[in-house]
Amino acid sequence: MPLTLIDRIRNGFNAFRDRDPTNPGAFDIGPSYGQRADRIHPRFGTERSIISAIYTRIAIDVAAIAIQHVRVDQNGRYSETMKTGLNNCLTADANVDQTGRALIQDVVQSMCDEGAVAIVPTDTTDDPAKTDIWDVLTLRTGKIMQWYPKHVSVNLYNETKGTREDITLRKRDIAIIENPLYSVMNEPNSTLKRLIYKLTLLDAIDTQSGSGKLDLIIQLPYVIKTDTRRDQAEKRRKDIETQLSGSKYGIAYTDGTERITQLNRPIENNLMAQIEYLTRMLYSQLGITESIIEGTADEKTMLNYHKRTIEPILSAITGETSRKFLTKTARSQGQAIKYFRDPFGLVLAADFATIADTLTRNAIVTSNEVRDVIGYKPSTDPEADKLTNKNIKAPVPNGQSSAKANPGNQDVSTNVTEGVVANDQTQ
Repeated sequence: MPLTLIDRIRNGFNAFRDRDPTNPGAFDIGPSYGQRADRIHPRFGTERSIISAIYTRIAIDVAAIAIQHVRVDQNGRYSETMKTGLNNCLTADANVDQTGRALIQDVVQSMCDEGAVAIVPTDTTDDPAKTDIWDVLTLRTGKIMQWYPKHVSVNLYNETKGTREDITLRKRDIAIIENPLYSVMNEPNSTLKRLIYKLTLLDAIDTQSGSGKLDLIIQLPYVIKTDTRRDQAEKRRKDIETQLSGSKYGIAYTDGTERITQLNRPIENNLMAQIEYLTRMLYSQLGITESIIEGTADEKTMLNYHKRTIEPILSAITGETSRKFLTKTARSQGQAIKYFRDPFGLVLAADFATIADTLTRNAIVTSNEVRDVIGYKPSTDPEADKLTNKNIKAPVPNGQSSAKANPGNQDVSTNVTEGVVANDQTQ
């Protein structure tokens, strides 16, 4: 029912005009920052290289796959999606700052950078220390600061105060996700760490080359052994500096007997070759190619990438969250945390038509399920929700003639019947 003009005037609200100046909460809203305080920023050096691109690519691809709290049957097959707070956090609303997808992306980026990350249920329906029956209301990513036998110290964002705090939590109450590729990415002498070190050296050389220094050696026509000669040489050096800094185009003059040698000429080294070699090695160990980073990979390359890189990370996340956030009783009743990858995400439209025909003809999926994949709304036809082959004629029930079963196909039924009679007479 549309609102009338009187209702709009009576109940309307404007964010700029209708703020209550007497409400202290409108002004005392906590500390402020120039950037998001809940985000964990990468350590120094990683954001200045290609490493951040690898982290972001992996995190986006993992977050693009749906992770849900579901119920499975006795054979471990998907049965239904659970309507719980945990499923809401994983799919829709993780906390006041993040959606479920943003949370997973934050988890993967932090895991790649730190090696291990904690998924902390900040709000629950009951105290986990007092009971095992509780549901998750909000989830956040925490940085593990200290390890203890049965506890960990986690640096976590407190959304009530707007600050990050170190709190000690039991390991059994939080999900600790360890990087499956830890030996490649996070070990002190791993391929990734060596690549970061080489990139840092390259950045240092580039910074030194672009600092504006000339690095000149002036050879004077006399020997500098006494203090008098040394003072003359220092005076000459300052004179050349004054000429260069005071000149519009940076030009200076020297005596004909003086020789100047410039030291900051490009020096040939194999640093770039080492960086290219380590980059190729890192790509091969992570199951990534340049075409994946560029977005030009074909279906086979993406399938190999998902199998070698994305699937181990997803298994680590779902396995740990199932172990920590679901009790043994819940798991025995068929509850689980599973991920669901869209098998048609990389299929072209021309190929999808053939695949859809094959799946529907073999009664693997229904027509409405195919329509959902391509973004069409479900059909109201009851046959669209049945697992039947649309190309095969439906069987005729016992005691009913084919003409009655197929009233729109009378001619075909008559011809079939006459053919049977003719055969009988021939015999």
